[in-house]
Amino acid sequence: MEFDAIGTHWNIHIHDKISDEQTSDIFKLVMDRISVYDKHYSRFRDDSLVAEMSRRTGEYALPDDAKPLFDLYEKLYRLTNGSVTPLIGNLLSDAGYDATYSLETKQLRTPPKWEDALEYAFPRLAIKQPVLIDVGAAGKGYLVDIVGGLLENQGITSFTINAGGDILQKDASGSMIRVGLEHPCDSTLAIGVANIGNESICGSAGNRRAWNQFHHILDPHSLESPRHIAAVWVIAKTGLLADALTTCLFFVEPEILEKEFAFEYLIVYADLTMRASSKFNAEIFS
Repeated sequence: MEFDAIGTHWNIHIHDKISDEQTSDIFKLVMDRISVYDKHYSRFRDDSLVAEMSRRTGEYALPDDAKPLFDLYEKLYRLTNGSVTPLIGNLLSDAGYDATYSLETKQLRTPPKWEDALEYAFPRLAIKQPVLIDVGAAGKGYLVDIVGGLLENQGITSFTINAGGDILQKDASGSMIRVGLEHPCDSTLAIGVANIGNESICGSAGNRRAWNQFHHILDPHSLESPRHIAAVWVIAKTGLLADALTTCLFFVEPEILEKEFAFEYLIVYADLTMRASSKFNAEIFS
């Protein structure tokens, strides 16, 4: 299955032997599930739940899938001293990463603090002031997990999902796949190859979704994009965690996160020096 959704390209390989009819049915289930997720969490559409929250204060009932996402954001907000926050949406939009991708920078404002804008106790989310929530730091990886769970519910035991570089691989036999690690300065080259099996790998780099002086990661304190790191990859059991921690590592040292989570990482700094965790399963080219 190959398609575009939520602003990125998807490639889903089902390694089990299934019929064309089963493939068609699963494709429809996947597309319907992605559509529901997009309707809840996309800040790029006026009819989404988060768009409504940006216009009206009050209490909202979160969808059933929101708990892992918001629980993680609440923890990461604390661990990163507010650097990783779902309240970043207005800042991203004002910097030019808006619904039309205008690339036109407006006056930038520091996002509100969590306690000033939100009261969260699943399934309730109280919005104290209109704020544009953005779950982009973890949302794509989480959607990959959701799609993976859908496949497993259909009896699929072996598959690989790649959503714009957020990859989840599952295989009942325990086989692994090799994933190229794109050079952060030249997309035609690789700096190495990672091996993953029954886990997820996600990456983030400053050369992706870049415009003017910004890229897709913004520091809510300095109102600038971090430049000391060129790229980060994280391997974890879930896409949600791997995706979120790639962003966190632009702001905090790995040791802070290792106290709370199990993961492996590779950080490529701006001068192309590297730091990898001891069990990051990859061949790095010299």
